[in-house]
Amino acid sequence: MSSSFFDSNDYFIDEKVNFFKFENTYKVYNDNGEDVGTINQKLTTGQKILRLFLKKPMLPFLLEIRNSQDQLEASITRGWTFFLSKIEVKDGNGEVVGIIKQKFKFFKPTFKIYDQAEQLIAEISGDWKAWNFTIFDALNNQIGSISKKWAGAMKEIFTSADKYNVHIDAIYANQKNKIAILASAITIDMVLKESK
Repeated sequence: MSSSFFDSNDYFIDEKVNFFKFENTYKVYNDNGEDVGTINQKLTTGQKILRLFLKKPMLPFLLEIRNSQDQLEASITRGWTFFLSKIEVKDGNGEVVGIIKQKFKFFKPTFKIYDQAEQLIAEISGDWKAWNFTIFDALNNQIGSISKKWAGAMKEIFTSADKYNVHIDAIYANQKNKIAILASAITIDMVLKESK
């Protein structure tokens, strides 16, 4: 299974300011500073209205990852939730490739990522306040990171709190799992904001 968007190992995520803040939008760049796609939050009119009255952690959400040709590469969805949230990661064909389960400990959220058979494939954990996360595989080997540090072509503008870097080791070869892990990692800011 190949997907050119997910062939990269480094992603630069840059939030675009939305004054009404109903729908979050992010631009995605590669390590050469090239625009490779977007992350968009999709809300119906009814959901926008509900957000004025209900707490965000209860509400369903849909995040779409699209490449620079506006083709859908992956999506992350959550239904209504009251206690434990279950978030699904789907590839561009709508096939479930991952399930995210969240745990919160003060400023140290943990995201466990499972495949469609509910087998653990990865875990993202770290310090939300310092924006420093580590990505581990199922055997607890570090396979990536999410941080404010950036050593690529866009280092000069990498100063804002709304920008971060997602890195996954080039040796990680399972493409289907990589889609689930990277989709989870590059949307982590939006998922955390929706969980507040």
